Amino acid sequence: MGRPLFYEIVDKPATSCVIAICCLVWFYIQKNGIGYAHVGLSYQTAVEGHFWRIVTSAFSHISVLHLVFNMSALWSLGVVERLTHLGLGVEFYLEYTLVLVVLSGIVVLGMYHVLINRLKVEYFRRVTAVGYSCVVFGWMTILSVKQPSSKLDLFGFLSLPISFAPFESLVFTSIIVPQASFLGHLSGIIVGYAIAWGVVHGMNSYWAVSMLGWTAVLFVYSLKRSGAYDFSFLEIESVTDPSLPSLRIVAPGDSRTLQMSAFPGGGAELV
Repeated sequence: MGRPLFYEIVDKPATSCVIAICCLVWFYIQKNGIGYAHVGLSYQTAVEGHFWRIVTSAFSHISVLHLVFNMSALWSLGVVERLTHLGLGVEFYLEYTLVLVVLSGIVVLGMYHVLINRLKVEYFRRVTAVGYSCVVFGWMTILSVKQPSSKLDLFGFLSLPISFAPFESLVFTSIIVPQASFLGHLSGIIVGYAIAWGVVHGMNSYWAVSMLGWTAVLFVYSLKRSGAYDFSFLEIESVTDPSLPSLRIVAPGDSRTLQMSAFPGGGAELV
């Protein structure tokens, strides 16, 4: 008999929480009839200031098969949380999950920029990507470097050597699922190697909380700035220098304000 699910969840608390969040987001999307164009990441929307999509696109899945495939792979990769003797563990998992979400989104936008502006491939201007597999491919890559003897189990019956899993999965998904985002998956692999080889390093609880805080601020700021969501208590208006917008929080029924400076300001692919 296999190990009871309860004990597996206890051993993989961070992975279990991420899977729960993705499932809840999927349920919300299905219940409210939200399409990939509303939450996905594309070059065009990024140019328009929709930077919040870097986060929403990662945790959104449009089909149940897409969700099941990604979560099955993520569950198998949850072994990272138990590898404290290799310098990994729950804390490492949480800190670098944040890094993978943010950096993989930035890397894929960088790829789109080169393809559109240097190689003149306009197709990638409006391609919209959604899905958590950029992070899944990142963890797959990290585990392939840190523990190459591991196996990646998919759906309980398919087992791949982890040392080859990132590129095997990259080719496999591109062939089997035509809509799979090759560049999105590749961005996860690139960031994964950067973390595993120490190019991106030094994350600790302080920097993780700081990064999470700034990500939340920029998330809300870009939501408001892009007009995607109307925060009635938040006003953004020009100051003396039009290139430097200000952020003003207005308390209802009170004239007091808090101001701070801020920086100036196709198809679908599954990731």
